[in-house]
Amino acid sequence: MSPVESLSERGDVLRMLAASAERACGGSGRLVLLRGATGTGRTALLEAAAEHAATLGMRVLRARCTPEDAGTDWAALRQLLGEEMDFADDVPAGEGDAGPGEPGAPHPRAYATRLWRLLLRRQADSAPLFVAVDDVHAADQASRRWLTEAARHLDRLPVLLVVTERRQYDIERSGAGLAHALPPDLVRTHTLAPLSPDAAAELVRAAFPGAEPGRVADCVRAGAGSPLLLRALLDDLASGSAGGGPAPLAALPDTCAALYPGGYPDAVSWWLAGAGGATSAVARALAVLETGGAGAAPGTRTAPDARGIAEAGGTGEDGEAGACAPRAPAAGGGAPAADGGMPAADGGVPVADGRPVACAAERREVQAQVVARMAQVDAARVTGWLTAMTRLGLLCQDADGLPRYAHPLLRDAVLSGWTSGRRRAAHRTAAEELMRRGADVSVVAGHLAHASVVAEPWAVDVLVQAAAAEVRAGRARAAVTFLRRALDEPMAPGSRAGVLVQLGSLEGAEHPAGGIARLTEAVRLPGGSRDLVRAMVALATELARSGQTPAALRMLRTEEARLADHPDLIRTLRAVAVLMSDHELGALREEYRRRGPDGDSPDLLDAAHQTLIVRYEATAGLISSEDATARIRGLLEEPADPLAEPFLFGTAAVVAQWADELDEAERLVRRALDALGSFLLHPLHHVLLDVRVDLAAARADFATVLADPRARTPATGQPGPGPGPGPGPASAHTQAVIALVETDRLEEAARLVDGFDLRTAPDSWRTHRFLYARGVLRAAAGDPAAALDDFLECGRRQAAHEAARSVVAPWRVGAAECRLALGRPREALALAEEELRLAEVWRTPRTLGRALRVLGEATGGRRGLDLTGRAVEVLREGPVGTELISALVSHGRRLAASGERSRARGPLREAVERAERLGALRLRTVAEGLLHEGGARRAGAPRTGPAALTASERRIAGLAAEGRTNAEIAALLHLARRTVETHLTAAYRKLGIRRRTQLPTALRPAPPGTG
Repeated sequence: MSPVESLSERGDVLRMLAASAERACGGSGRLVLLRGATGTGRTALLEAAAEHAATLGMRVLRARCTPEDAGTDWAALRQLLGEEMDFADDVPAGEGDAGPGEPGAPHPRAYATRLWRLLLRRQADSAPLFVAVDDVHAADQASRRWLTEAARHLDRLPVLLVVTERRQYDIERSGAGLAHALPPDLVRTHTLAPLSPDAAAELVRAAFPGAEPGRVADCVRAGAGSPLLLRALLDDLASGSAGGGPAPLAALPDTCAALYPGGYPDAVSWWLAGAGGATSAVARALAVLETGGAGAAPGTRTAPDARGIAEAGGTGEDGEAGACAPRAPAAGGGAPAADGGMPAADGGVPVADGRPVACAAERREVQAQVVARMAQVDAARVTGWLTAMTRLGLLCQDADGLPRYAHPLLRDAVLSGWTSGRRRAAHRTAAEELMRRGADVSVVAGHLAHASVVAEPWAVDVLVQAAAAEVRAGRARAAVTFLRRALDEPMAPGSRAGVLVQLGSLEGAEHPAGGIARLTEAVRLPGGSRDLVRAMVALATELARSGQTPAALRMLRTEEARLADHPDLIRTLRAVAVLMSDHELGALREEYRRRGPDGDSPDLLDAAHQTLIVRYEATAGLISSEDATARIRGLLEEPADPLAEPFLFGTAAVVAQWADELDEAERLVRRALDALGSFLLHPLHHVLLDVRVDLAAARADFATVLADPRARTPATGQPGPGPGPGPGPASAHTQAVIALVETDRLEEAARLVDGFDLRTAPDSWRTHRFLYARGVLRAAAGDPAAALDDFLECGRRQAAHEAARSVVAPWRVGAAECRLALGRPREALALAEEELRLAEVWRTPRTLGRALRVLGEATGGRRGLDLTGRAVEVLREGPVGTELISALVSHGRRLAASGERSRARGPLREAVERAERLGALRLRTVAEGLLHEGGARRAGAPRTGPAALTASERRIAGLAAEGRTNAEIAALLHLARRTVETHLTAAYRKLGIRRRTQLPTALRPAPPGTG
């Protein structure tokens, strides 16, 4: 873009300058003063006016003032008159013997008048003059006085004096303007405004024809209303085109490093240099304040964190309130906090002088005060500067009313002139100031992540607290950033070990073996015994996850010697070993066999260990669900060490879920996860996540199961979430395969199954269950022989671990069905009878009902009909799931086989209705097929309307209809936000609506008698 092209929206002033030039040619000159901020195009406008004057036959004299010439008298005038400034030749004898400033010299004003009369007027006699002086604010004082005096004599001369002057609000007050001492009738002043968005957009489209509107808008914002910046930006973007032709306008980068050749950051640096050191410091302090937002890794923020400003104290250094109306003091008073920060009102909102910071004016005041402290300048001047830069277009207001840079690229260009050391120091000052004002810890931590070392205890506390908040919000990477930064601060060995454990836990959760180095360091640090146990538990878990379970167990046994005086902590470590060896070594069975004559093991005396024993007895078929539940509840009432609570609650949740106590299991999972906090490297963590997805599967909540982010095929060679080597599937994968089968999405299920090579997967109960799920898929796909192989292999592996009962995976049920399909009823009957024998010991509706169902199918005849009928009755007492639908289908099939087709329609229609409500499309299709074979018309179960919603869909849609957001619903129901969105999408489809506001009407039942 040429300088002339940058004169958009300058037509009025060009016309005014042309008219003034013509007037000067007629013998009536004047002074025209063009004022404007840096980059508004003053120089380009002056050059255009000079070119026009030359076409009129005017002689053009030019001078460009610079700060370097400010200390040299007559520097600007020498540029205008050149060799004719030879005073000795031009000043008559007796008048020029003494130069300016020498003894005997005339008064400066008199000398300037003499120069005007002898030199400039002489040139004007030969031709009209156009005198162009650029950046007069940088001129030397002698030249400025001469220009002022000259302006007094122009009205009767053919001279047009056009002067440009930089006038904008800077932190350091500038001197008086050139025309301040002249009468208004002697000078014509014009102030150049920033480019309008429309004019800037027109210039962008001229440089890049066909650019997308979004790209154009980006360039307009980065240009900030300045022709200088916009021209430099467009030149940089155009330089990347090949072949010399116009290239498509690519996405505008957020950093100047992506620009070439870099004219844009140079232009921003020039603008800052002209504004002065104090203004540059404020501009960069504001940029630093923006880049240190909450909850983000360094370099990821693109806007100022309004929450940090809004939650900081709202009074100035003198204690005066901002522009907001006074508020009532918060409950509990408003005394300063002990650490010097501002106390928090109810709900955690910091207060200042008993008032929460709420309105935009007060937020802006706080922002100005923080920036002023960072730049060490007057806060009142900062407030004015923020207002002025917003009007110019370099800043804009965000949704909270705070000024911020118009584009991230502009902010990055402002920061490019500062060294990394200056930036770190500024971030430290911002963190200290925001901490002093009681800002949210995540905001303070956002600045500490970029700051130099603080060496104060509060810095570590803030970073650790912020990391925990990020983990709860599901932003593990930001938490890692905060914890890594915390390690730069000095701290006691115990505190350092705690940070290392949390960091190693997060790093290990993201990358296999990623936390081993951190956790090994934590184990070797001196410190308290409890810190040591946390470190050892995390390290053992990470070793097991990376396929080094034997090494993990050896480490635990070796480190026990350091805890000789703490038998309770030794038992915690042994609980970890038992839980890990349940996957690899079978030590849980050995612990059970070592029990004393009274049933107590000398090593397993605490409640957490006893729950592990209950778990083993449940899978081995040794106790009933009633006994297991009673013992678990008794153990939960006993006092437990906080380090052992995850084991206690987690194992109890597993047993409660097996016992069909789903609500109780859900509560226990929440308690266990709360006990773990951000301690992700714990052998119970993935167990708890597995129980959550198992609970959803038990309720046939397919949407929740499939929304689990872990239910994805991992990349080849990537280990699964469980301990052990190789790519192992998790329970989320198992339940996702079954959910896809039940919702009749066999191709998707097959792709998920093919993502795992079970030959290299660890021999764990997770792999056993995945074998069962693959058998379910193969059976549904019409390959009973292959399915039978999977079911039998699942059973073989479970038997090797003495897991006789099918509470983990009902492989006997699947194998019996396959043998029936293959025409081997006697083998099917044997499996069904064994399943029923074990189910009658455990005695839960699900295990007993499905055992009765498959035995009825295998037995046939009248007895088979009775058995399937009993299965239906038993399963009606259990959780709402697909087992009852399967039993209804089996009972209907047995009735039809016995010739009672009319009776068969009742259970089959009920099966269709239940399958419709749950979204179990596969079973619905089977039941509808049997109805059709029996001569019945298709069942009229609703597929749309409120009756078609599942229980979960109805609950979530109801909360949404009450006005709750997805985030609120997720928090209330302890679900992932994605799960809520999946349920709402399904509900919208069934209800035939598109908007949230339609939910209240759509959920109302239809009036009686309507169609």
